[in-house]
Amino acid sequence: MQYAAETAKATDAETVPSWPVFDEREEDSVTRVLKSAKWGRGNGTAVASFEERYANLTGAKHCLAVANGTSALIVALGVLGIGPGDEVIVPPYTFIATVNAVLRFNAIPIFADIDPATLQMDPKRVEEQITPRTRAIIMVHMAGGVGELGQVIEIGRKRNIPVIEDAAQAHLAEWQGKHVGPHGTLGCFSFQASKNLNSGEGGAVVTNDSALAEKAFAFHNNSRGRTQPGTEFHYEMSGANLRLTEFQGALLTAQMSRIESQALRRAGNAKVLDQMLGKVDGLTPYRVAKDCTRNAYHLYMFRYDAAKFGGKPRAAFLKAMAQHKVPASAGYAPLQDEPFLQNTFDSRGYEFAYGKNYFRKWRKRNDCPVNRKACGEAVWFTQNLLLGEPALFARIEKAIAAWVKMG
Repeated sequence: MQYAAETAKATDAETVPSWPVFDEREEDSVTRVLKSAKWGRGNGTAVASFEERYANLTGAKHCLAVANGTSALIVALGVLGIGPGDEVIVPPYTFIATVNAVLRFNAIPIFADIDPATLQMDPKRVEEQITPRTRAIIMVHMAGGVGELGQVIEIGRKRNIPVIEDAAQAHLAEWQGKHVGPHGTLGCFSFQASKNLNSGEGGAVVTNDSALAEKAFAFHNNSRGRTQPGTEFHYEMSGANLRLTEFQGALLTAQMSRIESQALRRAGNAKVLDQMLGKVDGLTPYRVAKDCTRNAYHLYMFRYDAAKFGGKPRAAFLKAMAQHKVPASAGYAPLQDEPFLQNTFDSRGYEFAYGKNYFRKWRKRNDCPVNRKACGEAVWFTQNLLLGEPALFARIEKAIAAWVKMG
């Protein structure tokens, strides 16, 4: 059988490669699960096999596969006992799932502003936001890069605050030569359809803490029941059904067979873009932190400086790129300014619980001006663009040159 995803690059070298990439490896793995009639992890082996492989890949002692990346964050916060009124420090430059997981426990997201050079969470801002109510820190490895993880972990260690690595976008990323995930108390990954490791939906929690790993399994399995023959179920803790299916476990194992080669290709093409944009005044690649020894490049991010192009807005640049069939996007809006936050706080009675004008005080504390500015300047290329052939990058260079000439 021919696979369109495998042949897309061959038919047009200037085309952004389609995603996902798949062949008979995925077909065979899913078919084996289908024919086994063991489709759930309770009696199957595919999920457990993937967990073992992914633990080995990340260097973690334990890996738990879950329904998606948001589920991974929920499991991590759940086993740490996060509850109503607890504060969890998060970066404002992240997907909403990071905040939604915190709000799921009626806890309070507290934003630590970002480093303008890397778009990763700034440890200085983390330290400023810590209070006696701080119960966890979520360090997001934005776009597949890694920020000042060591500093954040040390901040948490000194104050006995657990650090969760949100590595949803950071498969194979490294900090100080070791894969991300197990450096913090818990690490969370996503295998959603756009991610560098893809099963449509899926996620994983990794940890070196055996007790937390056992609690995580119980939490994702609607708690752990203890029964004796002829007696009713009894449960030890609250939880949820966040299990991964055998089909997804098999699919992920097949996808892992090409993750290293794809990562190398993305990194090589990121260097091409670094060199290309380095010649253009006004388009600046965001810096990689010094201890990030491997960037996973789920996204390639750069800064658009409108002043260098006669004041032409970023939207005009994105439109010009689209006209040359170069897909680029503006990325995130300032998360700390989203109206849903006040609506959520109001609907849950936070002012009644935490005092009059609570949201106004929260808003002032969580202003994050660096993030607001960055959200108005950042441009993204996606990971599948970074799998392209040289002809694609020649077309990108031509599109940018045309934009500069217009300016």
